[in-house]
Amino acid sequence: MGKKLDFAIGILNGAIGDHLVRTDNGLAIEMAFMKDGAQVAPADAAIGPRVVVLVHGLMCTESIWEFPDGDDYGARLARDHGYTPLYVRYNTGRAIFENGEALSTLLARLVAAHPGVLDEVLLLGYSMGGLVARSACHAAATSGAPWLPLVRRAIYVGTPHQGAPLERVGRAVSRVLREIPDPYTRLIAEIADLRSEGVKDLGESPIRGEDRVDADRAAFSLREPTHPVPLLPQIRHRLIAGAVGEEPWMEALFGDAMVPVTSALGRRTSAPPCEVTILRGQTHATLPHADAVYEVITEELSGGERP
Repeated sequence: MGKKLDFAIGILNGAIGDHLVRTDNGLAIEMAFMKDGAQVAPADAAIGPRVVVLVHGLMCTESIWEFPDGDDYGARLARDHGYTPLYVRYNTGRAIFENGEALSTLLARLVAAHPGVLDEVLLLGYSMGGLVARSACHAAATSGAPWLPLVRRAIYVGTPHQGAPLERVGRAVSRVLREIPDPYTRLIAEIADLRSEGVKDLGESPIRGEDRVDADRAAFSLREPTHPVPLLPQIRHRLIAGAVGEEPWMEALFGDAMVPVTSALGRRTSAPPCEVTILRGQTHATLPHADAVYEVITEELSGGERP
């Protein structure tokens, strides 16, 4: 399939991907490593001792990483730092914890298929992809998966660790419309409620199944939540936030236009010390393919110090 069709199917999966899975629809995306638009089985992946696993965000595919010239973070990391890039494609309409468990299983299969080869796994997640990476780490910690000890660093780009306010507002509006005794407004609410579990999860960004919030119970909660699951202390975490403007008030009010800076930096998350970076002048849409982000990634791989 061409990139445009792949991207359209990625949008469809983000919107109703959970329904596609329930109905056994052939358009449901199965989590896999991708290369040049085709699936690559873990056993067939040509890897070196260090790999970077790139996990895209909601309603997109691995093509979201591409710069206009066709370059991307994975290709640059291969050229500049010797990492083998592994691009993950997945159904973003599924619950975050389901995708986390699937990613943990996929990485376990990779390690099993290449015994003694891997020395390091670098996790790089954009938006929802960062939450899926976090969820995979906690699933691996619970199950004792063999790939987790290989993870020394995780880099999160525009990841809503405390959720996205737009989803919380949308949930509240839907609840209000359902309470109005008018069939048309209730129909609008019912249509809005058809959005996928993955989209709904972005309200609070739970990374475990047991932490998922009942939509009706939390319908009028607009505050960023405090999460019970910390970032794993054995991993060095780098959190990158975008901000639409250069002024502090723009940063505080709008974040990267989708994710507040406080959410992207995990300021209400119980977490070990981690490095945080705010990139002013970067929006949520530009973060997955920005020179400024790659400079931060390079800085992190150089020991966290600016050159």
